[in-house]
Amino acid sequence: MDLTTVLYEVTGHVATVTLNRPQAMNSFTQEMLDDFSLIWRTVKEDDDVHVVVLRGAGDRAFSTGMDVKKGIHRHPNVWSQTDPGEFLSPKLNQVWKPLLCAVHGIAAGGAFYWLNEADIVICSEDATFFDPHVSYGLTAALEPIGLARRIPLGETLRIALLGLDERVSAARALQIGLVSEVLPREQLWDRADGIARIIAAKPAAAIQGTVRAIWESLDATRTQALRTGLSYTQIGNPVGKAEVDRASVPRGRWTLR
Repeated sequence: MDLTTVLYEVTGHVATVTLNRPQAMNSFTQEMLDDFSLIWRTVKEDDDVHVVVLRGAGDRAFSTGMDVKKGIHRHPNVWSQTDPGEFLSPKLNQVWKPLLCAVHGIAAGGAFYWLNEADIVICSEDATFFDPHVSYGLTAALEPIGLARRIPLGETLRIALLGLDERVSAARALQIGLVSEVLPREQLWDRADGIARIIAAKPAAAIQGTVRAIWESLDATRTQALRTGLSYTQIGNPVGKAEVDRASVPRGRWTLR
């Protein structure tokens, strides 16, 4: 792929995507939107990719959202304008391969486009999370709407309304369920890679069916979600079961979290 703002590498069924604008705190530009449009299309079509790890280059930030100096392309007709999430978000691009985000430093504003649709988020002890929109007179809407499906509503509103005046620490992010694990910075990338490879070793059909069933249930009633989920087991289980020898599945090697 011809990418200009990110690094992309696939090894052992794990695609590692590194936001590579550390000089601009990995903020996204139109070029990065275009890069991710290509990345998600490639991930979707490449059956060698089972899991995606997303991380940020440099020491200061995972991402600070949109690059306000460069901006992004906006259609002159307001009714033709699109949400940047249509480029950045895997689920909006119908990618059902798990996304694991490894967050260090600052994660702000538009960074939540990725965090909101990640299947697993882990972070380093120095990570902080906030949404600066309202401090600049901007309505905080798209990112908090996605965030409200991950963490309690009150926590979402506090992040959205306090803007630049408060940041969520790594410890608090763990308490409210925004992340599932906090690690020393030097262990973060290795841990993300390790988790991804555990998942990638499992039958791909079972993993992708699981991700799709759970995420699509968020947009459905309970009854609709259960009926759709049943159909996914009927479609996916014969494929997934054929990919594994049940008798050889290890049962004694597990970790306690």
